[in-house]
Amino acid sequence: MAEQETPSDAELASRRRERKMPNLAESWATSDGTRRSMLANKRRDTSTELAVRRLLHGRGLRYRVDFAPIPGLRRRRADVVFTRARVAVFIDGCFWHGCPEHGTHPNQNADYWGPKLAANVARDADTTAQYEAAGWTVLRFWEHEGSISIAARIADELDQ
Repeated sequence: MAEQETPSDAELASRRRERKMPNLAESWATSDGTRRSMLANKRRDTSTELAVRRLLHGRGLRYRVDFAPIPGLRRRRADVVFTRARVAVFIDGCFWHGCPEHGTHPNQNADYWGPKLAANVARDADTTAQYEAAGWTVLRFWEHEGSISIAARIADELDQ
């Protein structure tokens, strides 16, 4: 049986990096750190969302999660939906949805992020208009708002 060559430590480390992180030339990210950070962002089940849902459930309210009330509207899923009451709740992230109080604008790759974030805000407005035109009540909250006050305002809307 022939002896196999053992790869050097540097070669093994290089192979591990290649498996974990593709070449940045093939990626949209400006750095390894940016790419890791962006991939770690959640689309659903954020801490604010979970806290609000926990409080709503504790009040005896039942709902759908990450649900699209109007089929066919791409990328327009509400975070919490009360189907019988026709109420759609969105808990928007300050960065992604342009919070006037906490929204920031990245300096790096600003030519990409400016239009991207503006398109998110425009899509949010369009989504609200389409849901309301279809007979839904739309409630929008910022992630920085307190989960207790968000849950109370949702419950108040459902009590009407």
